[in-house]
Amino acid sequence: MAGSGLVTGGLTAGSLATGGFARPALAQAAGSRVLKFIPQSDVAVTDPIITTAYVSRHHGYLLWDTLYGFDEDFSPQPQMAAGHKVEEDGKRVTITLRPGMKWHDGGAVTAKDCVASIRRWAARDALGQVLMARTDALEAADDLNIVFRLKQPFPMLFSALGKPSTPVCFMMPERIAQTDPAQPIKELIGSGPFRWKADERVPGSRVVYERFADYVPRADGNVSWTAGPKRVNLDRVEWHVIPDASTASNALTNGEMDWWEQPTADLQPTLRRNRNVVMEIPDPTGLCAVARFNFLHPPFNNPAIRRALLGGVVQGDFMTAVIGTDRSLWKDGNGYFPPGTPLANDVGMEALTSPRDYEKVKRDLAAAGYKGEKVVLLAASDFPSLNALAQVGHDMLTKCGMNVEFVSTDWGSVVQRRASKEAADKGGWSMFFTFWAGLDMINPGVSQSLRGNGQSAWFGWPTMPRLEELRTSWFDAPDLDGQKKVAEEIQKVAFEEVPYLPLGQYFQATAYRRNISSVPKGFPMFWSVQKTA
Repeated sequence: MAGSGLVTGGLTAGSLATGGFARPALAQAAGSRVLKFIPQSDVAVTDPIITTAYVSRHHGYLLWDTLYGFDEDFSPQPQMAAGHKVEEDGKRVTITLRPGMKWHDGGAVTAKDCVASIRRWAARDALGQVLMARTDALEAADDLNIVFRLKQPFPMLFSALGKPSTPVCFMMPERIAQTDPAQPIKELIGSGPFRWKADERVPGSRVVYERFADYVPRADGNVSWTAGPKRVNLDRVEWHVIPDASTASNALTNGEMDWWEQPTADLQPTLRRNRNVVMEIPDPTGLCAVARFNFLHPPFNNPAIRRALLGGVVQGDFMTAVIGTDRSLWKDGNGYFPPGTPLANDVGMEALTSPRDYEKVKRDLAAAGYKGEKVVLLAASDFPSLNALAQVGHDMLTKCGMNVEFVSTDWGSVVQRRASKEAADKGGWSMFFTFWAGLDMINPGVSQSLRGNGQSAWFGWPTMPRLEELRTSWFDAPDLDGQKKVAEEIQKVAFEEVPYLPLGQYFQATAYRRNISSVPKGFPMFWSVQKTA
């Protein structure tokens, strides 16, 4: 970050390179276009800052824009920002906004709006918290210039503001961004390429977005993940919530729906044989499954009990339940960093790869002090992949001799209940299951589930000082080799403290009608998408 000068196309010469999937910008299509999409679940939480649910992030990218976007090389590129300059040996960073941007209510986007948005996001985000801890001052110099005065250079600043991992640093009007970070916003006013149609919202059934006519896309660059010009070719995007997989598959194949985000494993072979359907794996980083504990209450406030359960995990069982027996679609041997990524290592992996022995796990649990306390396990009945994890997890905990109450409900209810810090017998919970995209677990800077910062941590709220110390050491490491050494120590400590159970990695296909084209890589995004009759 040393040096100065306005950067408009990227951060460095090396970061200007785009990935192999980059596409040229598309011209605006004429005529009415309506795309009907089947999401992974309903949008139970419409404020994408207070939740890590991916469906809320996908919803967020329709309505709100970001200062920076990520291309497929995982490099941050200016988005709402026209560019930036770095001065005072990296301690002063000025980000200049593109002129002419508007909120959905007609107001002009200003630097004050962005400052308030950054502050609210940073209160909820793991990497944002580090950024603000290293910031002396954050202010709007004028309507178009945001100034960071840093205590020390922070090379990840632009990555933090542009990362697509949840929660994303979405820009909102100042009056909305001043909402308490612990409370959901009440107005869905954005500056993104689509507007929220509150009058057509049917909870549990339908969400509607319409093209924002005053959205100003970037004039330069390629469409590459969340970076580049967000040119809209659709007049409306309708999300239709269809929990039953067979119904969803039939709706796609007969043309009632255009795009199904997550076709289930059992129906994928049939869809692949349909000449009117395109099947592809949009995200090469995959999805990593985790079982998350509640650290505030027994029995999982005891690290020895959490450690004992590692001996009962068979990652292949979880992955087979989720995606089937085709080994090309999943991997086991997954530790605390995704396989194939720079920080993945073998330290402590014997906890997951040694022979499984449930009788030994029972003995270890008893020795750890487990006395039959109830384990309230939350299962998402309308989310097939998460439901599969919960079913296998229930079986595993039962084999380990734990007293399990299996609570099966919709994913929206899981998202709401997991926010409770009450004891399990007072409406709280003990364990839930979810997936993180590999990109969201690639390093300690973005991995929410590796935090140990107590009440500020992700759901479960673990207090693990050693993990926090090592995370700081990772930020201070001088190069990748230094980061790898710290990551090995982080994984060693993680297998001792067990912030979650790693359950494997799989690759989720998406399916859409052949008359749909220019679908961006990554997660569901709707700019650039074209639909022909």
